[in-house]
Amino acid sequence: MNLTSIDREELQAIVVQLEQALYNHLQWHNALIRVFACHLPCNLNDMHPQSYKKCLFGQWYYTAANKKLYKHPSFVSIGETHRQMHHLASELLSCVNVGQVIDSQNYDSFCNLVERLRLEISSLKREIELSLYTHDPLTGAINRVDMLPVLREIQSMDKRLSQNSSLIMIDLDLFKKVNDKFGHPVGDKVLQVIARFLMDNLRPYDKLFRYGGEEFLICLHNTSFKDCYDRIEILRDRLSKKQIDIGKRDPIYITASFGIAELDTQLPIEDAIEHADKALYAAKAAGRNCTRTWPN
Repeated sequence: MNLTSIDREELQAIVVQLEQALYNHLQWHNALIRVFACHLPCNLNDMHPQSYKKCLFGQWYYTAANKKLYKHPSFVSIGETHRQMHHLASELLSCVNVGQVIDSQNYDSFCNLVERLRLEISSLKREIELSLYTHDPLTGAINRVDMLPVLREIQSMDKRLSQNSSLIMIDLDLFKKVNDKFGHPVGDKVLQVIARFLMDNLRPYDKLFRYGGEEFLICLHNTSFKDCYDRIEILRDRLSKKQIDIGKRDPIYITASFGIAELDTQLPIEDAIEHADKALYAAKAAGRNCTRTWPN
């Protein structure tokens, strides 16, 4: 699951929730250690077969967390670690309740799970914060500042694995008319809708960048040049038929021009971007709403 499927406001809310979840986890752990050290009565919920669903963290995880997180591998791992941790905690409490000495190996395993859960929650939080920092706040596409480092990493991978990738420069046709006729708030909404459409029609490992204004750049990873062209033509056709609701009586339609160039592993990234840009200009010169390649 890609975090770009979650909008910015939801991601910001998730960061706050993860901070609270981490605090609840540490408070629960501190209270449990106090039970062990001071020989206090335990919370009966911690002895329940589904104790992992009854603590504050579990209540959030299973009932209040954003449902879009449920497919994220890190979120799934957090749930499993949390369940195992509570299972071991219940075993330790059972020993304490009957006056038995806690097995040191079990206690060490419990402590390891406590720390692993803390690290997993913190790691997911950092991943989301990084996504918020590196992605354009309006469209959710990767911003231009982080474009070159991401593309260099892909180029390096292509070189190591003898793979092919392509860059596709996209320009929304006559977009200025949208802003002039309906205003910039509608223009922003159109950009958001189109960016979401593009991301929904890419594979999880493809990349979408906000290049500037109404221009986007796509990197189709590990895809032959022919397959890239065929996929982009399908994408272009679907985009031209997409209805965009702008809150008026009638929806509007937006077309786009596409320019494709190979991400050559022997050339600087900047050259590949320039080649895609030249192909884009060829598409616009050909009448827009079409796809051109570099070289022709």
